[in-house]
Amino acid sequence: MKAVTISSYGPVAETVTLSDVPAPAVGPRDVLIEARAAGVNPIDHLIVKGFMQPEGLAHTRVLGNELAGVVAAVGEAVTAFAVGDEVFARVDPRVGAAFAEYVAVDESLVAAKPATLSFEEAASLPLVALTAWQALTEQSRLLAGQRVLIHAGAGGVGAAAVQIAKHLGAEVVTTVSPDSIELARSLGADQVIDYRNEKFDEVVEPVDVVLDTVGGETQDRSFPLLKPGGTLVSIVFIQDAEAKKARWGVEANAFFMRPDGAQLTRIAELVTSGELRPVVRTVLPLERAADALTEVERGRARGRTVLSIAS
Repeated sequence: MKAVTISSYGPVAETVTLSDVPAPAVGPRDVLIEARAAGVNPIDHLIVKGFMQPEGLAHTRVLGNELAGVVAAVGEAVTAFAVGDEVFARVDPRVGAAFAEYVAVDESLVAAKPATLSFEEAASLPLVALTAWQALTEQSRLLAGQRVLIHAGAGGVGAAAVQIAKHLGAEVVTTVSPDSIELARSLGADQVIDYRNEKFDEVVEPVDVVLDTVGGETQDRSFPLLKPGGTLVSIVFIQDAEAKKARWGVEANAFFMRPDGAQLTRIAELVTSGELRPVVRTVLPLERAADALTEVERGRARGRTVLSIAS
């Protein structure tokens, strides 16, 4: 089968290729998915550069962390899915291997694809939507009526978080670039801040929760905006977290999302009800994976980049 592999760690153009590799073995609890699309994420680029090294990459050399497709076979212990089902999944991050024509995924990580979405739209959701869901419902326990500041509300995680926060009944403030203001409003944001022309920490009233997807100075400037006892949740490292928690009287957690098929099913329900929609920016064929990774590396993209995989 065809798959996007990495030969070494370094520049994308030199290390990422479309290769012929063996089809994955199907274990008793595995769902073999004939992939139709795969989402491209910053984590994929970090792997190419060598900043992250999944355990399975040493064996498969196949990149990729999320996908949508059609069930081609199931293991003998699988009960929730059958051949022909349309599904999507965030694969085990220790293994990866979603940029391929066939992907074996544990049944517990798979969910039925929302019927209203194309494969490309569905493939853009698992990683970012699960990250947003876990940040808001588990890490910060956001409640109806609370105020949340979401940084980069037009990015992958941010766009999902704006919509999920609205579903939870929160008042949503977000920062975006000037060309993404209308998008953020259409996603449900109550207050949209143009971070290039406004200083968010000068115009935002105190909030209960901050979801930080940026880090660095943006993260530091967010702490004073939290109400006493509030929570900052970040998907990047928090420098001197304990000192900042003590200084501002708040909670601060950095976390890495986990794949979860049951939560992905809940996310699919939000799509079906119209409360969550994917934002796809670019769709490229599998053979242009290097171009897709380069686009993601540039960052600050409005919407997701997705690889389309021919059936």
